[in-house]
Amino acid sequence: MKSKLPVIVGSIFAAYLAFVAVVVLVYEPTVDEMDWEDRQAYINAKLTEISIGQSITQIKSLMGKADFSEAKMANESTLQVLFYRTHHTKSDGETTRDECTPLLFRDQKLIAWGDASYQEYLTPNNTSITNSSNNDI
Repeated sequence: MKSKLPVIVGSIFAAYLAFVAVVVLVYEPTVDEMDWEDRQAYINAKLTEISIGQSITQIKSLMGKADFSEAKMANESTLQVLFYRTHHTKSDGETTRDECTPLLFRDQKLIAWGDASYQEYLTPNNTSITNSSNNDI
């Protein structure tokens, strides 16, 4: 009488290989699950698709979780900055703000992005933040 063990083991192995093939071919990681290089390229591509006036919720769903964020009140408006990594400066295993592009929001709406807009945000009680894009990446 022949043993059924080799058939069972072979069937389990074949099922495992089929499962792995499906996962590899079908699974798409979310932006938050990507490694840093893929995420950085993804964010750079998505920066070309954003526009002034988009809500912070739309931006977060498009670009994922920000690497850093800041917020403050100015002239009865809420200003918030989300930082997304867009370029690599040194291989130290850490993402720093100088490797990120800031996106500036007033009352939950995108009003500007890029380093120049962040410098205006840093100015105390600045009223000159305009509704134009500063795409300094």
